[in-house]
Amino acid sequence: MPKSIRKHIINQMKTEFRAISENERLSRAMICAMIAQMDVTVEELADVRCAISEAVTNAVVHAYRDTKESEPAADSVDGAGDTFDHSRNTVYILTTLYDDRSVKIIIRDRGCGITDIRRAMEPLYTTDETGERSGMGFAIMQSFMDTVRVKSAHGKGTTVELRKKFAPPIKASAAVGKTEELASVNVSDSPDTGKETSEQEDIA
Repeated sequence: MPKSIRKHIINQMKTEFRAISENERLSRAMICAMIAQMDVTVEELADVRCAISEAVTNAVVHAYRDTKESEPAADSVDGAGDTFDHSRNTVYILTTLYDDRSVKIIIRDRGCGITDIRRAMEPLYTTDETGERSGMGFAIMQSFMDTVRVKSAHGKGTTVELRKKFAPPIKASAAVGKTEELASVNVSDSPDTGKETSEQEDIA
């Protein structure tokens, strides 16, 4: 049997923030900036950005739906006198980059949890009663990521794990060669004169 290749962590970032809509954009910016270190394509980065948006929005909108964004939490106080909350109304994210050009993103909350995960992952299913949500969050995550795993416990919170492996980077020499190939003028035999003629036409 062939030996399994063990991948190694090359970078990791752990962050947490208050579950408010403004932080959805912040999470995308931080994670995508980190993934950009792997020299991924614009399309690959856009895929991850969309998946992150859906996962974090789920935590903000659904996990803590019984907690208003403006409602103060039972905060503790650190040495500097600033308050922070590690118990509720918080989204936790762990992003890990591996040497096989893959990323794992774990997004966790301590909210209300999901009673029926299988049903929640069905397209168009939503618990939102305002009619503002499409119920396509998990479907979008699955369409842009290689794997999506969800664990949840009622009243204890939800963990969403996103994984994606990126294509090998384009070598500089190959990219230059392709550019030169596209920029060159195609030459073919003219069926009328038998002489070589350029496909480029002069514009009078």
